[in-house]
Amino acid sequence: MQIANPIYDVVFKYLMEDQEIAKLIISTIINEKIESLTFLPLESTVFLERHSLTVYRLDFSAKIKKADGSYKQVLIEIQKAKFATDIMRFRRYLGEQYQEKANSYLSTTEGKTTRKGMPIVTIYFLGYQLEQTTAPIIKVARQYYDLTTGEEIQTREEFIESLTHDSYVIQIPYLRPERQSEVERLLAIFDQHGVTDSDHILTINEADYPEKYWEIIRRLQRAIAYPEVRRTMDAEDDILEELEMLEREIERKDQALVEQKQALAEQKQALAEKDKVLEEQLKMIKELQERLTLK
Repeated sequence: MQIANPIYDVVFKYLMEDQEIAKLIISTIINEKIESLTFLPLESTVFLERHSLTVYRLDFSAKIKKADGSYKQVLIEIQKAKFATDIMRFRRYLGEQYQEKANSYLSTTEGKTTRKGMPIVTIYFLGYQLEQTTAPIIKVARQYYDLTTGEEIQTREEFIESLTHDSYVIQIPYLRPERQSEVERLLAIFDQHGVTDSDHILTINEADYPEKYWEIIRRLQRAIAYPEVRRTMDAEDDILEELEMLEREIERKDQALVEQKQALAEQKQALAEKDKVLEEQLKMIKELQERLTLK
């Protein structure tokens, strides 16, 4: 069976537009039951003059209502390529989400209504490998400790929960055939080992997946039939190629600048050494002149 590659933004967007599928994917990753789900999509347009194409960069912001009535915000990012600006972009994006009024809710206690910030959970799907770890799925979970006793604090505080967040990092290149956990069985749909001659298409065997994930697979299969999806995947490839070319050009210029600075530093060092030699020579000449004067 062939399915559209969900690592593409347009395919991931199409997949997550199905509320039940989105709830299934997010709840499986964070291992929490989701009562309801509201997407607050944040789209940005990138226009390529060379190709006359417009594509949308979509970062998913999901508002979750839990069974106990509390809310949580989940930010989801798919990143296919590694660029030097990634980390700063993620930080800037997080900062914007902490400020967004939409990422808060009204809570009424004892007749008093106040606005509270929703705890944030980030999920990063990376199409590249991190430098130090090969774990396919990484959970970054906060823990509270009493620094006086060293004991872990089991209760949670609204103040801390509103200002810090847990995170999940999925390294797609390290997703492996041996699917040991439930979340690995789900995320196998992102496994790029099934790529065909086209990066846009994955070949999978539906029977290898639990039945509850079949609807995810069938929706990805339906995505192939939409010409607009295919065109936008082509556009994403064009943007990625141009960004990679730009990144290489920036690296080349940075390297040239480093070499120029190094050459300049060496020249300064050589001039300093010449100045020192000249100073010593002038000193010797002055001493000789003083001796001649005394004679």
